[in-house]
Amino acid sequence: MADETLPEKRDWRDTVFLPKTAFPMKAGLPQKEPAILAKWQADDLYAKLREARAGRSKFIFHDGPPYANGDIHIGHVLNKTLKDLAVRTQSLLGKDAPFVPGWDCHGLPIEWKVEEQYRKKKRNKDEVPPAEFRAECRAYAQHWVDVQSGQFQRLGILADWKKPYLTMSFEAEATIVSELTKFAESGQLYRGAKPVMWSPVEKTALAEAEIEYEDVVSTQIDVAFEIVESPIPELVGAHAVVWTTTPWTIPVNQAIAYGDGVDYSLTSLRDHDGRTLGRYLVATDLVSAFQDRVDPSLRGADAPELKGAWSIDRFVHGSDLAGSIARHPMHHLGGFFAKPRPLIPAPHVTTDAGTGLVHMAPDHGEEDFEACKAVGIDPVFAVEGDGRYREDWLWLGGQGSVINTKFNGPEGPILTDLREAGALLSAGDFKHSYPHSWRSKARVIYRCTPQWFVAMDRPLAHLPALSKSEQRWEGEGGNAAIDEEAHAGSPTLRELALQSIADTRFVPDKGRNRIGSMVEGRPDWVLSRQRAWGVPITLFVDRKTGKYLVDPEVNARIVAAVREKGVDAWTAGNAAFLLNGIHDDDGDIVVAARKVNGDWRHPDDFEQVTDILDVWFDSGCTHVFTLESGHWPEQRWPADLYLEGSDQHRGWFQSSLLESCGTRGRAPYDTVLTHGFTMDSKGMKMSKSLGNTVNPLDLMKETGADILRLWVASVDFTEDHRIGKEILAGVSDSYRKIRNTFRYLLGALEGFEEAERITDVSEMPELERYMLALLSKLDADLREAVAAYDFNGYARALGDFCNNDLSAFYFDIRKDCLYCEAYGSVKRRSYRSVLDALFHALVRWFAPVLVFTTEEVWATRYPDAQSVHLEEWPVLPDAADARLLEIWATYRALREQVTAEIEPMRRDKVIGSSLEARVAIGLPDDADRPMLSSDELAELFIVSEVMIDTGRVEHGPAVVAHRVDYKKCGRCWRHLPEVVEDGDLCDRCTEVVA
Repeated sequence: MADETLPEKRDWRDTVFLPKTAFPMKAGLPQKEPAILAKWQADDLYAKLREARAGRSKFIFHDGPPYANGDIHIGHVLNKTLKDLAVRTQSLLGKDAPFVPGWDCHGLPIEWKVEEQYRKKKRNKDEVPPAEFRAECRAYAQHWVDVQSGQFQRLGILADWKKPYLTMSFEAEATIVSELTKFAESGQLYRGAKPVMWSPVEKTALAEAEIEYEDVVSTQIDVAFEIVESPIPELVGAHAVVWTTTPWTIPVNQAIAYGDGVDYSLTSLRDHDGRTLGRYLVATDLVSAFQDRVDPSLRGADAPELKGAWSIDRFVHGSDLAGSIARHPMHHLGGFFAKPRPLIPAPHVTTDAGTGLVHMAPDHGEEDFEACKAVGIDPVFAVEGDGRYREDWLWLGGQGSVINTKFNGPEGPILTDLREAGALLSAGDFKHSYPHSWRSKARVIYRCTPQWFVAMDRPLAHLPALSKSEQRWEGEGGNAAIDEEAHAGSPTLRELALQSIADTRFVPDKGRNRIGSMVEGRPDWVLSRQRAWGVPITLFVDRKTGKYLVDPEVNARIVAAVREKGVDAWTAGNAAFLLNGIHDDDGDIVVAARKVNGDWRHPDDFEQVTDILDVWFDSGCTHVFTLESGHWPEQRWPADLYLEGSDQHRGWFQSSLLESCGTRGRAPYDTVLTHGFTMDSKGMKMSKSLGNTVNPLDLMKETGADILRLWVASVDFTEDHRIGKEILAGVSDSYRKIRNTFRYLLGALEGFEEAERITDVSEMPELERYMLALLSKLDADLREAVAAYDFNGYARALGDFCNNDLSAFYFDIRKDCLYCEAYGSVKRRSYRSVLDALFHALVRWFAPVLVFTTEEVWATRYPDAQSVHLEEWPVLPDAADARLLEIWATYRALREQVTAEIEPMRRDKVIGSSLEARVAIGLPDDADRPMLSSDELAELFIVSEVMIDTGRVEHGPAVVAHRVDYKKCGRCWRHLPEVVEDGDLCDRCTEVVA
């Protein structure tokens, strides 16, 4: 019998409507992103966005200036991306949200770098003409501005990069000078000698924001000051004991402070024969700790025989010490050291540590300064700017530096001399937190020097308008021209600042307490620095009176000169013109006098201040020349948002607040958002020395900027957060899922035309209506996240929607519909209409985060369209339906139950696909029957058949799954009763193919 060949089954794959797209799954971001960026730059995308949003409601973000010094680091990435997210989400909402980037360009770090270059060339900075040195600083800053600008643009930050603000631009420098004159003219500025944070290494005063604290080991000492006069006879000849961890301040001691409410004891040390070796006055609560510290060997006594040989002679109340006088241990040197050291009351004396007696050096402590000032003791300025005692100082003149641990140590000259004088009672190590310069990392000191200050607690009533002939002067100490009584009802700068803090929105809210406590307790604002690269303090001081000139005409000339020539306009050679406005016929400046109110004003009569302004004053003025100047007409004052790291509560947030309150009476911002700091993957602070830094420039070359941007959006930036290889690998995985969502959408929408769209939502299947209801809920959630600046919540909601609601649910269910339904069926048209709505929503919502990827997605579907970043928040179908969301939450829970029942069957290879399963669902008698039909439930569960039984269970639903007995459709792969043989078509597929 001849063999009979069975007919081959038809391959129906060519009849299945599979998605088609050129959008690749492999991202290739490092290669694609630069090309996209180049197109944005060529098209001037930022300008187009300004044009598109012109006339819309404003959202004003003011960029805090990074320092123009070095490549960007991961902290810059976090900071600038968050700013970009804030601006882009507001722009997406349709607002006109300009982004003017800026840089801080003056100050010590740049000087330091230029000086380093000089040292390499064996040049001395002091021998270089100041204008030449400043020009090199300017060039150095401009170089890094250009470098960082390119790096920020590579990160995808959309801003006015063609026209950033720079604090070193002549216009900015002129504005800073103009703001300074406002403080001078309103009486808030004064010159005084107060202890300020001083860096002996950098030879300049430092602001609180330039200080960081580190644990150090210092030498603690107990020093005996002999009491030579006292209303308490027993104290004469005894020693008042002071304790300090800064031995270098002993050579500048001028008094000893006690607490009025503190009880003291006179304790004696005796040898084994009962002879008194010393009598010491210390706080009663600290006697035991003091006795434990005392080392008799420092006095040449036999330590073993003296152990425990202490007694209390009498008790003394603090207030009874008034009128007592001691003498300095080095009194034999004469001069300054021979002067009496009075015992004075001071409120800061406590019994927490030490001896309860505090040695007073008004040159080197704020509290010391105030306590001594109250009794007429003035600073002596013994320590030079480099930390050495001045040459003519009787003890240790010309020696130092005072921050050197050896100089202060047991074998250093201070302790050696005190030991020889018989005044050193103890010396030992003491670990504590100590202030350091954040630039040089060296210890700083409090040092009293003449500085310029803005008063925090002076009434802020502005001066009246002056006639042309009037001259207004402000005296040293700040009170000469202010009628305090008349202005008693006016607020102080501190009060205005605290009120503004109360009126400002803080994200997170804890920032309010942080900055509030800092402003509450801060001293007067030290404005002056003794350096070269910065905006000068443009004041003329009368040499006879010590008062500075307040003349609006002079100030106007100074501002105009700086606007024309920058900070180099403030030179001694220009003083005559700035004072009097006189030139000769050739335009040269004439050094001449001018008669004013009967007096001749001559340049020689005035000291031209040579100090520069604290760079925090520079950056505190940026709101003026960026938001008010008119150079960026799209801006307005005040800003809606300032956004920086939490360290800026004592930095830029505060300097901007004080500058604005002092000149405008309120903060320059309505909302302040702060972020935490980026740690390594183990939660440790990043450090080059530890080798745990992450270089964002390398990461952009390896994985692309969008991965970094997604990382920023994925962390809780309000707290300290982490980055590392494993964390970035997780971010990359999230990115792949998002990219795959877009790839599916692009493929599934291939060929979609407007005629295919179903616009009446009520005509759609319930699943489509449910997805649109979910989309409406997501819309509301995202709007709420934008309003709260919750970018982490924004990105998480989008990611969860893509993963949980689309990929694992909607796309999975409707694959059969997309592949196998007829092109013109209502179900398929509804599905594709919803996919189109999803596409337009998701590509816009993701655009602020994945700036390059969404542009690629948009261009893939609309190659001739404008940039996706010109689009606005999506307009969704009106499909919000809370009841539908509730019903489908039940369906989805049931779907999970079905999946859990089927999965063991797949694992045990009872079935290969869920389509090989039939499901029976048992419901209680009183259960509401599902609104979906059995066929719809089968599609929802991706099984071939669903049967509903009522009354079979007491509590339901109960799910039972079995292998189906039906044959498999060769096209849709469902197992259905009408399929006769495997490979034949079901009724639906037969109709579609026909």
